[in-house]
Amino acid sequence: MAQTFDPAAATAAYLAQLPPEAHAKAAAYTHGGHWLLLWGALVALLVAFLIVRSGVLVVLRRRFEGRRSRPLLVSCWIGGLYIAFDAVLSLPWSVYSDWWRPRQYGLTSQAFTGWFVESAISLVITALIGGLFFAGLYALIRKAPRTWWLWGGGLTAAFIAIGMLLAPLYIEPIFNKYTPAPAGPVRDEVVAMARQVGVPSDRIFIYDGSKQSNAYTANVSGLFGSARVAMSDTMFKKGADIAEVRGVVGHEMGHYAHHHVVWIAGVMSLLAILAFFLVDRLFAPACRLLGGDQIRGLSDPAGLPVLGAVLTVLLLLATPLTNSLIRIAESDADRYSLVHFDEPDGLAKALVKTVEYRAATPGRLEEIIFYDHPAVGRRIRRAMDWKAAHPKPVSQAAPDAVAKAAFADHIVVFPNLPVGMDGIALKADGTWFERHDFGWAKGRYAVAGGKLCLDEERGSRRCYAIGRTRDGWTLAQGAGAPVAVVLERLSASASPG
Repeated sequence: MAQTFDPAAATAAYLAQLPPEAHAKAAAYTHGGHWLLLWGALVALLVAFLIVRSGVLVVLRRRFEGRRSRPLLVSCWIGGLYIAFDAVLSLPWSVYSDWWRPRQYGLTSQAFTGWFVESAISLVITALIGGLFFAGLYALIRKAPRTWWLWGGGLTAAFIAIGMLLAPLYIEPIFNKYTPAPAGPVRDEVVAMARQVGVPSDRIFIYDGSKQSNAYTANVSGLFGSARVAMSDTMFKKGADIAEVRGVVGHEMGHYAHHHVVWIAGVMSLLAILAFFLVDRLFAPACRLLGGDQIRGLSDPAGLPVLGAVLTVLLLLATPLTNSLIRIAESDADRYSLVHFDEPDGLAKALVKTVEYRAATPGRLEEIIFYDHPAVGRRIRRAMDWKAAHPKPVSQAAPDAVAKAAFADHIVVFPNLPVGMDGIALKADGTWFERHDFGWAKGRYAVAGGKLCLDEERGSRRCYAIGRTRDGWTLAQGAGAPVAVVLERLSASASPG
């Protein structure tokens, strides 16, 4: 197989599963998204200019201050209201970029009312959290005017950590319903994968992501005890099979096992220190440029639009860096999936379904600047290279397929079974159970590598070497001699008894 398999041809074959018009549509959506970064930044700068020139935050700051000095409370209120004003003035742009445009490309079926209500809820949450963050930030500016930017990085790290810890528990359930993967082959497979690599098997969820997006996706979120892997129901609506589930969930388990969210948050916190340092130097000229004559300086919370404008420009310039950091983590998660679960074709099939919102074959420079995930074409090629370098044995594939077909939906009966024992019933959906007079045990079974392996839910594992004779089949456990077994057809009504 390694001598005849062509990774380049296999990659081209996967990409050819989508017609040229689908690739053209994906490219149009992706390239338009690149321009959205620039236009979004310009909209943010315009909104900052309007808020500064209106003087509304200066007026509110004076009213909140009143006769008593309440800097923490004033900063909190001004911070929350600034976020609200910014969102209201940016609403037409948000409607276009976040709802109308994805809907035009078929990436969401959500009605406008649903999008608007969720956006309003998100705004309230953001304003509350943002108010607290800005209260802390401005306290640092007042207490340590020369080094506030250094402490500001620590404050950012704390808020990121708290947000990651609490989001899966209290925020994400507001917008979606998260449920454990239901009993069946998918859950059995995912639980087995989790046990294989030491990931808690009770942290695998399915959520109704199709409410907001038609995109084929999964994610990992949370921190420490709240961390979880979540698959959107869109995956299954688009026909994800077990191989795809293994490839995708293996990728997300890679994020979980390698703590990518933690180190990305740490790097982002370091970048926040650099950004705040530059804000400290650029605030005064930016304030003059925006016409903030009534703003009393960096420590005045009424200058938040100026601070936001400077950060907008810095974040836009830092796009290649932040995207590259995330791309590194995504590439590492792909490799984790391939190393631990060896599903290159499953991963490739899943990746093809993401082309609709991320063009498959960008130029290298375009990928570095604009892509926060490796290009789909590049990821599929890496999976195919892995497949070429790690060929699965061909000699056993055909016999395994014959044995699996023979054993599935049958009861394996050993000779001279004790009274009351009925043998091992193997269902076609990948489950098995033993029936006998002391109760029954169930779990998963697999036929691979010339063996029939039974993994009980209780954690024990038994494997039998499969043999073929002229008259039937044999099973041998450990170093024991092969024993001829009888395969009886499993009736649809058969159950543990």
